[in-house]
Amino acid sequence: MPSKKHRPEEIIGKLREAEVVLAQGATTAEACRRIAVSEQTYYRWRKEYGGLKTDQARRMKDLEKENARLRRAISDLTLDKLILQEAARGNF
Repeated sequence: MPSKKHRPEEIIGKLREAEVVLAQGATTAEACRRIAVSEQTYYRWRKEYGGLKTDQARRMKDLEKENARLRRAISDLTLDKLILQEAARGNF
């Protein structure tokens, strides 16, 4: 069964729902069952998105995508630079 990708807005909503269930005295397992995720997923989400608002989470994901794009660009440029340096050494 393929895993479902949740959007940050959905994750924050589910975390809030789990907080309400936990505040009512339920266990973490019951809260996770209520929001239909495993306990491991719940704790991972809480670590990553805990305390964030929806717009903050969206901005964080956008920044992570931009960061990954920039890292790829840097690695490509570094590789090009190394190739050019080797070619320049070979000419002498």
